[in-house]
Order: sequence, then structure tokens, then C-alpha cells
Amino acid sequence: MSELVDLRTSQERARELGRRSVRWPSWTLSRRQLCDLELLGCGGFSPLKGFLGEADYRSVCESMRLADGTLWPIPVVLDIDAATQRAVGARGWLALRDPEGTLVAVLRVEHAWRPDLAAEAVAVFGTTDVAHPGVAHLRRQTREWYVSGALEVLELPQHHGFRAHRHTPDELRAEFAARGWDRVVAFQTRNPMHRAHQQLTLRAMRDADATLLIHPIVGIGKPGDIDVATRLRCYRALLPTYPPGSAVLSLLPLAMRMAGPREAVWHALIRRNYGATHFIVGRDHAGPGLRPDGRPFYDPYAGHRLLHAHVGELGLRILTYPRMIYVPGQDRYLPEDQVPAGEEALAISGTELRRRLATGVDLPEWFTPPEVAAELRRSFPPRDEQGFTVFFTGLSGAGKSSIARELEALLTERHGRPVTLLDGDVARTHLSGELGYSRADRDRNIARLGYVAAEITKHRGIAICAAIAPFDTARRRVREAVSATGGFVLAFVDAPLPWCESRDRKGLYAKARAGVIEQFTGISDPYEPPLDADLVIDPAAESAAGAAQRVLDHLYALGYLRDPGPGSDNGDVLGRIR
Repeated sequence: MSELVDLRTSQERARELGRRSVRWPSWTLSRRQLCDLELLGCGGFSPLKGFLGEADYRSVCESMRLADGTLWPIPVVLDIDAATQRAVGARGWLALRDPEGTLVAVLRVEHAWRPDLAAEAVAVFGTTDVAHPGVAHLRRQTREWYVSGALEVLELPQHHGFRAHRHTPDELRAEFAARGWDRVVAFQTRNPMHRAHQQLTLRAMRDADATLLIHPIVGIGKPGDIDVATRLRCYRALLPTYPPGSAVLSLLPLAMRMAGPREAVWHALIRRNYGATHFIVGRDHAGPGLRPDGRPFYDPYAGHRLLHAHVGELGLRILTYPRMIYVPGQDRYLPEDQVPAGEEALAISGTELRRRLATGVDLPEWFTPPEVAAELRRSFPPRDEQGFTVFFTGLSGAGKSSIARELEALLTERHGRPVTLLDGDVARTHLSGELGYSRADRDRNIARLGYVAAEITKHRGIAICAAIAPFDTARRRVREAVSATGGFVLAFVDAPLPWCESRDRKGLYAKARAGVIEQFTGISDPYEPPLDADLVIDPAAESAAGAAQRVLDHLYALGYLRDPGPGSDNGDVLGRIR
């Protein structure tokens, strides 16, 4: 079994570094960076001894190998902004902190360079299309500088849920040894497991004469994935369906890149570190979904071919399978290439599953065990019981707030749902009073607004946001955050600049043109019109009340509200009473 790298320091060394770190510049790790740090620290990324240096980075991008020739297909790098790079210099110490400010690691910086992110995207993902989530992260969220050097981990990130299923590689290897398991097949997943997955794993256990490690990703998956807690309850509900003592559940804090074939190799190497002897690879392993034109980013079986080409270096056996299909005539699942010609075969796609959850349609027992269906229903009530956010964007003076207030009135009068109006000016006063109007500060303000909206949505409330939100990247991040817990509708109030100026009661445009107000959107700062708006409103052509009704009709069409039908508003009722 391969040797593990452990970057964790002693308690005495950690105390020393903690005292010294007060003089060093700090970097707050992103969620992805925190996942990477955890797997570097505990040995999950063995043989890496830290974030990649420039030579290793370039070699991995070009050849899927470290500079010394060791197979490693995915760059694991630490990106920081220019201000932090200037503070730390070409060589110096950098304190790495979690989002709560806790010192979790220190880096003695030895290399710093500006990467070519477009070239990295082509090398690793085979595309520069930002519809690919890995490319989108590179182009929209990765900072200007990569740094590397000697890394010392003071403590691994703390996890407060599902602790019984969290193991380091050393701990999981010890668990297998204690159970007497010398042949373990690992199953990768970032979705709930249904009967097709269960049958696939049982087949793999028979083929390999091995026990099973269900090893789901709980770091970062694909945008839109089902939340971790729901998935873990589904896995635990499924465990008793395996033969007693034959399966174990352990959680992998990995931030996926959705790099398809390259990532399939990466996942195999990681599972080797965790003690698996076999690894299941299905169709379209770690695929990011489809391109905007409906074509896949990767051949569904390219991962199989790439793994088999490197099987001698992986350190474990690869089990490749096609998709499993339910054959009702035989009441069992078969690999799709073994379904007899003319035999009826059934499957439920991810899109169909989401539709059934949203509309309350039953999940058939041939598709998923009742225990798993019950857990999904707990977390995914019918759409008209879910929370949602309506986000109005447009220039100052476009009428966003007026339409938002009209919509708030319609929702409270007709539906009695809890509604929170987050007007841009009011929210900035209470949430972001210390921020200016630079691009970074504007994005930070919208991120805070999005955080509040996502929390309201998660708890099945309704948030209405009305903010200029001039930049596409910030708006997309809000959409991603809110959509993870409920509905999101982006409404673009598309008012031309002269129209907005003509109705400017506050005189802001005049002050901006006179130079009294700097960084004013539409005059001295840009506005990026959304290309992904769900609704486009022309306030010059329709009233605020009419626009609000159109938004309400859109919510009815999506299923987030039940249309009460004609005569449901108070005015109509009072008219009939008279």
C-alpha cells in the first residue's frame, strides 16, 4: 500500500507558528482551497507535499504528470490576489486562515507566478467554454497569482455533522484492517444513490470478490447538486440493504473540478490513498453535463479508456461499467449493452427526478427504495411549498423598487406567504454601509444581499431583491447560491439611460455628470446587461403593477405559487359584497 504524506505539525510547532504568524500577511481560504488543504494535510492527495510549484503545475497541465514523472492529472494550486502577493513578496511567510479567521496552516512562499488561465482551461478541461463549471471557476473566481512553498498544516478543518462517517486515509485504512477487509471496492458519487447505483455496486462487489466503500463527495460538487445532508441521509437509508458487514460509508471532502477523464484518474489515485483496492468507474465519470448546444463536453467512456491506459501506475484495479437500466419484463437491472433487443427498458433521468420532486409525483419503487424516497421528500417538498427569490436588476431609476413593492403587495395579499423586500439602497445601508463603489465593493455588497436571500429561500420564505447589481459575475453567484435551496428568478428592468435620467427625482445623474458623484453606474461605471434574465421588463411600456403581475404569472407557470384564480384579491371580494 502506498505511503501517505502527512503535513500536520506537532502541537508545540503549531503554537510557535501561531505566535509568529501575527506579523505575517494572511489569506482567507476559499471553500475550494479549504477542501484542498484538508486533503493535502491528511494525505488524501499523496504524493503531493503541498500546493504545486510552477514546474509541477506546468507539467501536470501538459502531461498529467508531476515534474518527476509521477502520474497526477489535476493542478492543485493556491491562488491569491495581487495585494496579498505584494504583501508576502517573492519569498516570505503567509498565514492561511479559514473563513472564521482561525489559523489553519502556514506557507513559506518559495514560488509565485501569474498563470495563463485560458491555457490551463484548454489543457485540463479541453475547452474555454464557461458553460463548463471548471472553466467558469477558472475564468470568474481564480485570482491573479499562484503561490507555493513549504506547507505546514496546524489543524484540519472542523466538521460538525456526520462525524461517525468522516475518516482520514490513515483512519480508513485502519478501519479496513480491523474488519479484516483486504479487498475493498470504492464507489464515487455526488448524487443520492438509487437502485441502479445499488445494483452496480453489488455487481462490482461480486466481480471483485470485495467489500464496498461508499465514498461520496461532500466538498464541492456540480452547481445544482442536492445538498450534502440530504444525500447523506439517503446513503444511510440505503446501507441496510447491503449484506450485513459488507459496506461502509465514509465521506470525502473533495472539491470536484468536473474534468471528466482526467478527473476519473484523479479520483482513482485518491481512493488508492484511502485504502481501496478497486475503483468503480461508470459512464461519464465526473462529467460536467452538456454544452449549450446539447453536446457532451466529453465522450461518456473516455474516462474508461484513459484509466485503462494508466492502470499500471494507479495502484488499484479499475472496474468499468455502462449505465444500468431497469428491465420490467425481468424485474431487474441490466447493463444497457446487455438489454435484449426489443425488451422494454426504463430509467429516470436527473431532469425527470427533479420534475417529480418539484411537482410531488411519486418516485416508483423500481427506481429507488422507499426509505430513500422518503428522505428526498423531506428535503424537497413540492415546488409550491419551496422558497424562492425574485431579483430585479437594472440602472438607477429604472423602476426596480416600484415593481418590487408592487410584487410584494400581490404576494402578501393573495398568498399570505412571508415576504422580505431587500431594496438595494436600504440593504446597502444596513449590510454594507462601510463599502464604497469600486467593482470589488459592489460585488461584495451583492454577495451579502445574495447570502441573505439564499437564507430566506432555504427556510421556504420569499425574498425580493431590487439592486443595480451591474456585474454579471456577481449576479451569477447569487443565482447559484439561491438555486441550491429553492427558486430564483432574475428580472432585468431594461430601461434606457435617457429614460432613467428623465425621471431621476434624487438628482443623482446630474451630480454624476458634473463629477460630484464618482463611479456612478451608467455614467462613469459600466453596467453589464444580463444575458441570462428569466424576464425582461420595459418600464416605459408597462406599469409597475403590470410588470409585477407578469412576474407573478411567471411564478405560477414555474409552479412556485398556486394561482388562486380570478376574483381572489380583496378588491374584487369587496366589490361583490357591495
